[in-house]
Amino acid sequence: MQTVTVQEIAEKINEWAPWDTAEPWDNCGVIVNMGQTVTGVLCALDITHEVIDEAKAHGCNVIFAHHPVIFKPVKCLSEQDVFVRLAREGISAVCAHTNLDKAENGVSHTLAECVGLSDISCADGFLYTGVLPQEMKMAEFAAKAGQCLGASVQYTCAEKIVKRIAVVSGAGGDFFREAAAAGCDCLLTGEASHHEALDAQQMGLALAAAGHCETEYPVVAVMAEKLRGWFSQLKVEKAERNSPFCLFAESIPRP
Repeated sequence: MQTVTVQEIAEKINEWAPWDTAEPWDNCGVIVNMGQTVTGVLCALDITHEVIDEAKAHGCNVIFAHHPVIFKPVKCLSEQDVFVRLAREGISAVCAHTNLDKAENGVSHTLAECVGLSDISCADGFLYTGVLPQEMKMAEFAAKAGQCLGASVQYTCAEKIVKRIAVVSGAGGDFFREAAAAGCDCLLTGEASHHEALDAQQMGLALAAAGHCETEYPVVAVMAEKLRGWFSQLKVEKAERNSPFCLFAESIPRP
């Protein structure tokens, strides 16, 4: 059986979400490289101690994650650091962040598909747009998005009729101006501030915030699907959704 290296995985990811499209402040690529032959890959949103436990349980020595395991400059190391444990356990980490946010079939594109939009296209870097099958009140769309994502959704303009929707996964509340400029009725994102919601409302744009993890986790399945297509001989697993927050409504179904 042909072996696979960490670098080969990184090269394939580059074809999907080019590393040079990441923002200058970002940290993407092979962040922890243990130089080993790949036995399996676990796809995840974040690399946490729980995700490392999952990787070990599945026999995976590479984690392909969306959020960088090292983001800011490191001034010291401690036993509690996740990246220290990765090295100790012999697990490599490949992280595709803002390059994957922007990519076709990447994070925001996947979010648009997940909530039932069609005619999806990139409007402005991180911002994707699409249309609903039919017009509906904003309150109805927020409920639909919540069901699709397994999320508790905050939203504005409950009675507004919406059809053309902008999406930015994760922390995208500040894209409300771009959403309005693209002719959208609503911006769906993960996180938005109180003042972003107010400013968007004053512009006549509805805004929905469904949670950072909740709007990004759907891409993990796409990451796994891509890897299986590139490397049919590899074991590829998908990590459980692992949000740091608990929802009050525990009865909300998980996708």
